[in-house]
Amino acid sequence: MIAKELANAVRDFARGADAQTLRETVDFLAEAMEQPDTATRVEDAFSRDLDFGTGGLRGIMGPGPNRMNRMTLARATQGFANYIRGAAVDNPAVCIAYDSRRRSREFAEVAAGVLAGNGVRALVFEDVRATPILSFAVRHEGATGGIVVTASHNPKEYNGYKVYWRDGAQVIPPQDRGIIAEVRQVAGGDAIRQVDFSEGLKSGMIRLLGREIDEAYLAAIDVQRCLRETATKHGGDLSIVYTPLHGTGVRSVPPALAAWGFTNVNLVREQAEPDGEFPTAPSPNPEERDALKLALELAREENADIVMATDPDADRIGVAVRHEGEMRLLTGNEMGALLVWWLCNGSMRGGTDPENGLVVKSIVTTELIRAVAEAKNVAVEDVLTGFKWIARVMRLNEEAQAEGKPGKNFLMGCEESYGYLVGDHARDKDAVVTACVTAEMALWAKHNGKTLVDLLHELFTRHGVHVESQLSKTMKGVTGMQAMAEMMDALRADPPKEVAGIAVKEVLDVEKNIVREMTSGTTKEGPDLPASNVLIFRLMDGSVVVARPSGTEPKIKFYFMVVDREGIPFADAGVLGERLDACRAKEEALKADFNGKLEALSR
Repeated sequence: MIAKELANAVRDFARGADAQTLRETVDFLAEAMEQPDTATRVEDAFSRDLDFGTGGLRGIMGPGPNRMNRMTLARATQGFANYIRGAAVDNPAVCIAYDSRRRSREFAEVAAGVLAGNGVRALVFEDVRATPILSFAVRHEGATGGIVVTASHNPKEYNGYKVYWRDGAQVIPPQDRGIIAEVRQVAGGDAIRQVDFSEGLKSGMIRLLGREIDEAYLAAIDVQRCLRETATKHGGDLSIVYTPLHGTGVRSVPPALAAWGFTNVNLVREQAEPDGEFPTAPSPNPEERDALKLALELAREENADIVMATDPDADRIGVAVRHEGEMRLLTGNEMGALLVWWLCNGSMRGGTDPENGLVVKSIVTTELIRAVAEAKNVAVEDVLTGFKWIARVMRLNEEAQAEGKPGKNFLMGCEESYGYLVGDHARDKDAVVTACVTAEMALWAKHNGKTLVDLLHELFTRHGVHVESQLSKTMKGVTGMQAMAEMMDALRADPPKEVAGIAVKEVLDVEKNIVREMTSGTTKEGPDLPASNVLIFRLMDGSVVVARPSGTEPKIKFYFMVVDREGIPFADAGVLGERLDACRAKEEALKADFNGKLEALSR
């Protein structure tokens, strides 16, 4: 039997819904009634609303306020439109992009219709486009904000909705709180004002964006080229395999590489066409080796130097390089450190080193970046996970400089989850410009008889061995959310005193902004980051374990970071190999022991 409150939630969702959504709801309820766990299925879909996380709305497609569907998206857009109107913006406009997922174009058209119905012009891309190009377009068009319909690297059952403000960045407080407050005031479909997409086009309230934005974007990232003459003459020396994993990257990455002089690009044909079913990549995540299987096979056939893979909305990029005859997949942390090294060493390429430079990284991203940057007098700032926080630092520095106050010059932002932004043309992760910069770095290495792995090992030799890994626990549904909350509460109330035999020195509680010293039990004020449900365990030997629920997936994530800086720079490659093996063994021990502690909490 379904509880009365749940039945009312179904009625509320259906009130004012369009015919298609009503059919989907009836089909879902009929199917759920045939299953033994009817109430659980209905409760998961209808008992709560999707929340804005680090990446906006994201959820499984289907009927219900806790699912991605036409009503959920229309309601969110109505709230966004109400917020814009409340801000008294003159001639408001919102750029809209969408990825290759099932229903993404349909959802983008729904959003455009709602905006147009509220007197907000909608500038919609004519075809799938990468998320960073949407971020660029918002500023290029002087728009009030932006919307991207995407679920990034999630499986095909998911879709999502990311909202951007006039600076081209995803919304943060107070905008996100203001928008969600407006969304909650939208009481059902009757409160949604909407016009048909085709009528909006005729009236001019909806306009299509196309190649003119792509060309402006390519011109904007051109300033990041370092090996202009070398790549123009010898870019074909670098053999590249590229896969968009059935996503939007095929529209942007190959043209960008060609514009930078890299024409020897082998496209993985089986994954070249945008396809929301992801038939050859069930989990279109470039962090996972299985997603790169076809690309790695093609690389072996072509004897390619480098493999690049972008996720469905082309904001994340995975890279593998040929090293000692085998394709070696670089981690997000390793790739981030290499990019920072490349950007900080302009003089090595015949230019100049950056002045007053700034690199911004998330708190779960490798400290090797700090060591590399600070060795070249480039500042490093830590922020919460979510590229919107990196964009916030960019904006604050730009505003300070505009007012004649001290400010840093942004070089790059990065997250360990394969997200990077080189330059300030956008305000979100950008796999397109990253692919181009990576190609330049790989070409330089090849012409100097090295690989990117060789360059990474040189960084280890100079700055210490840094080994990082991650443990994720998937917890779906309402019960999963409760279990994640309970696990974090338990770790906060009674943190482990040791991990794998190494004493815990202190625990940073980001949510409460306190640091607890484990031996004495005393506390002090934390780094004053925005409140977030994150715990950081710092061990006596310098190792770090971080716990945080994901903002985009039904997972709780644990990050393990091991560092060995003793006696740097190391004397020879043999010493480096020994140090690497020792760090990897320690990292595995930390992960195994911490996982055991988590399983004990779950019992």
